[in-house]
Amino acid sequence: MEFPEVSIRDSEIKLGQFIKLANLVETGGEAKEAIAAGVVQVNGAVDTRRGKTLRGGDEVTLVDAETGDVLAGAVVAAANGAEDAGTESDDDLGEFFDESTADDDFDPEKWRNVSLEDVREDNAI
Repeated sequence: MEFPEVSIRDSEIKLGQFIKLANLVETGGEAKEAIAAGVVQVNGAVDTRRGKTLRGGDEVTLVDAETGDVLAGAVVAAANGAEDAGTESDDDLGEFFDESTADDDFDPEKWRNVSLEDVREDNAI
């Protein structure tokens, strides 16, 4: 059975985070329960460590506890260049924000010198 690849931002991710990111479970609590129940497999073997480190190419599957049938799965796909330590990908979210190229009506000069006291006074009830 072939599973979809789910890209991660860095070169590695924890098992609990990945099954949530891949939409194999809906919440972190469900991820914790599924892993503890032994219904999560990494590369075909049951793994009950929520903090297990996954890397590109690892295959994660959810199996039926009673029958052992595979219900869903995903493959870890590291972001471009993430395999090389210290390399940032082109879609890095930590990009520098340049006010001069922002495409909105926000005026930074208006807010640059506003103090918290001014805001509290304006919003006093």
